[in-house]
Amino acid sequence: MSTDDRTPGRPRSREADAAILAASLELLIERGAEATSVEQVARRAGVTRATVYRRFPDKTSLLLATIESAYGNPPPTPEIRDVEHLLTGWASVLADPFQRRLLRRLYGSFEDFPEIAEAYRDQLGAQRSDARMRVFEQARERGELPADTDPQVLLDMLTGAGWQHLVTRPDTCTAEETGRFLRAVLHQAGYRPENATTKTTEE
Repeated sequence: MSTDDRTPGRPRSREADAAILAASLELLIERGAEATSVEQVARRAGVTRATVYRRFPDKTSLLLATIESAYGNPPPTPEIRDVEHLLTGWASVLADPFQRRLLRRLYGSFEDFPEIAEAYRDQLGAQRSDARMRVFEQARERGELPADTDPQVLLDMLTGAGWQHLVTRPDTCTAEETGRFLRAVLHQAGYRPENATTKTTEE
């Protein structure tokens, strides 16, 4: 039994918090949301079920906290300089074996746990999508993309390509290989960085 189980009213153990979230993340990746249970998490974390339930009243709240801990506290609006910067960052995530497994598990859980989908959108959703679409708009203005490019459609297409990569490519793909894949998708949509026009901006 852990010390915070034996002494009611004591401050929660940070070690127990970390162990619970780490165990939950491991199980989520190994087995998926549906097959992960509070009992399994408690056993792997080395604490009692009461310790877990004292922090998280149900499995859904535990999974939500697990996702938040996995992604830390990312800035709501990322700084993306241009399309190449966007592709490099996206490829880096898709080439990370841990991120690939986590994303597949998260996407697979959305239907049964809509709260997880909502949390994922809150963490990495609307504002990040807006930032990416602004990058596409700027690329269109510079002539890197066709004048009739719809940034939302292009983002949807690239997101779909990312999912395609997750389920059809091996987890050993490098960031360079993944970047070439994503760039080829944009190339089919008319992306031509060599066509960019030079603009003078005032600092």
